[in-house]
Amino acid sequence: MRYVAAYLLTALGGKENPNASDIKKILESVGIEADATRLDKVISELNGKNVEDVIAQGYSKLASVPTGGAVAVATSAAPAAGGAAAPAAAAEEKKEEKKDESEESDEDMGFDLFN
Repeated sequence: MRYVAAYLLTALGGKENPNASDIKKILESVGIEADATRLDKVISELNGKNVEDVIAQGYSKLASVPTGGAVAVATSAAPAAGGAAAPAAAAEEKKEEKKDESEESDEDMGFDLFN
């Protein structure tokens, strides 16, 4: 990831086709020793490609990755179906959890394992 980030930084800085020394210079400026095989792999994969096009292709691939958004949709659809009590129950659970946390901190009387 750091090699790709350094390549993108160089490309966004105005150099259309960054080379190994450009990327190596960026990595070494933050204390990272560049691995030649990884560096060559990134350069060979991205050389001659437009950075904006590569990013756009990546966004289209990310659109097909499930991210757990279905859970949020299911809970937001519940009130529309007459389930208005569900958000109230969730709020009560959060209040109870907060009370439990404060009780735990009182039990140790302010002393920690490492104090």
